[in-house]
Amino acid sequence: MEAIPFARPDVGAAEAAAVSDAILSGWVTTGKISAEFEQAFAERVGAKHAVAVNSATAGLHLALEAAGIGPGDEVLVPTWTFTASAEVVRYLGADPVLVDVDPETLALDLTLAEKKLSDRTRGVIPVHFAGLPMDPHALSAFATAHDLAVIEDAAHAFPASHSGSTVGAGPSAATVFSFYATKTMTTGEGGMVTTDDEDLARRVRVMRLHGIDRDVLDRYTRVGASWQYDVVAPGFKYNMTDIAAAMGLVQLGRAESMRQRRADIADRYHEAFADLPLQLPAVAGEGVQHSWHLYSARLRDAPLDRDAFIMRMQEQGVACSVHFIPLHQLKYWRERYDLRAEDFPVASDAFTRVVSLPISSALTDDQVDRVIAAVRTTLKAS
Repeated sequence: MEAIPFARPDVGAAEAAAVSDAILSGWVTTGKISAEFEQAFAERVGAKHAVAVNSATAGLHLALEAAGIGPGDEVLVPTWTFTASAEVVRYLGADPVLVDVDPETLALDLTLAEKKLSDRTRGVIPVHFAGLPMDPHALSAFATAHDLAVIEDAAHAFPASHSGSTVGAGPSAATVFSFYATKTMTTGEGGMVTTDDEDLARRVRVMRLHGIDRDVLDRYTRVGASWQYDVVAPGFKYNMTDIAAAMGLVQLGRAESMRQRRADIADRYHEAFADLPLQLPAVAGEGVQHSWHLYSARLRDAPLDRDAFIMRMQEQGVACSVHFIPLHQLKYWRERYDLRAEDFPVASDAFTRVVSLPISSALTDDQVDRVIAAVRTTLKAS
């Protein structure tokens, strides 16, 4: 019997056809399809501007740079996240200040964040862990009270919303999405920066392509002086190709149906695991839409530890993962900032018990049944 991968992209003939059309068009780099994708994505989330990039990491870097973060500044970052959320701060010569997380949602604890403020704090990067959005009103109030730029890490959170506000719209300086292969929609590699700030969007557009003041489509399609441009800043090489954007447009059109499939799988897991020694993931409350990028449960008084659980699942043909190894337990962050596990009790405890189960929208009903059976067998037979 074929093993069930932890994550499988939900792509098919429509995406393949769109990519083929883009290739055969003769224009494969950033062009009209990328622009169409940006406009469609901005409209989908309700933002004034969307800028396509080649990864969410690139998007976070560009958004922080455009928000004015630089050497000597500090940016609050949850320790419960992938290293990219913090490394982009270091790209700019600033320092991420790690903060413990809420014990239920594993998202940034704003009460603890307030205790980490200093006269160097200039920004905050909240992470919508697993696709459950943080309260935008609480984030906005916190940022306003302390004059902080908010760059939302929404790598997990499309499509998602809270209190009528779609993640990607709203008062934050910028929101950054990921279209990596395992995400709720994919372009293979890629990301998107959304913002209502015209100046920030303009800066991100310039800096994503070498600091050149004209994008490549404009230079090669406008009549007259197509070769002329100026460099206004030492930019980066972070643009998205039309090939990726073509896949993105198809995925965007399927985004809600794929999200609903993930939500249906999450509902099945919740029902099937209710009697097991598991702390199930936080669910969306009233007025909240969860994207269910991850289904991360925590073993609770279980008869075996997390690593043994994953091994038993693998023996039954089901791959699992761990989200995340907290940043304070990774060598670079631990040693650079002299971090101790006891200073992050929630994340440190969660790490010993957390396991992410397959929840791709590409899973069949039979595969979901197999995941459920494997979990139940592992925890009942151990």
